[in-house]
Amino acid sequence: MTRPMRTAALFAGVVARPREQHLALAAGDALGAAGYGLRHGGYNGLMEAAAQGAARHKVPVTAITLAGQDWGPFNSYVTDAVHAPTMGERLHAYLDDVDLVLVLGGGVGTLHEVTAALYYATTIRPVPVRLLGPAAIRLGTFLRAEQWLVEGPTRPLGFLADLPDVAALQKDLRTLTSESPR
Repeated sequence: MTRPMRTAALFAGVVARPREQHLALAAGDALGAAGYGLRHGGYNGLMEAAAQGAARHKVPVTAITLAGQDWGPFNSYVTDAVHAPTMGERLHAYLDDVDLVLVLGGGVGTLHEVTAALYYATTIRPVPVRLLGPAAIRLGTFLRAEQWLVEGPTRPLGFLADLPDVAALQKDLRTLTSESPR
């Protein structure tokens, strides 16, 4: 009996600063090697770098975008696309059955996706959310310090972890894979 493939949603920007570009490529490679298909916005920058890494392992790379918007062509690693009619449906396409959310640096669109994932994980289903690298970790630190993210009896934050580098991601993926019955 074959196991269903695990899926990771990647929230990362179209701007690729050199240090983050390498991190995104290595993160996609780690996800693909661990057997995770990749969901991302489908465009360039960090999304494309992660897609390139994942594609090396022949896993599905799905672009999830908003129908009716023309943000240019998808990157060449996309194997499937979802064109959601509304922003809410787009976020649900990312989150409803995903096994992991991975966050890197990005812009305001990435920030929107990240806050949706954090809300989803605290209120709907505790999907693991991982903040990878300095930019994402700084965002998490800010959200905790300013009490936008506060742990409480009805809002545990055990789903959230900071990962400084790809080695930490690889270790985390081994743990998640061994814990998951999928």
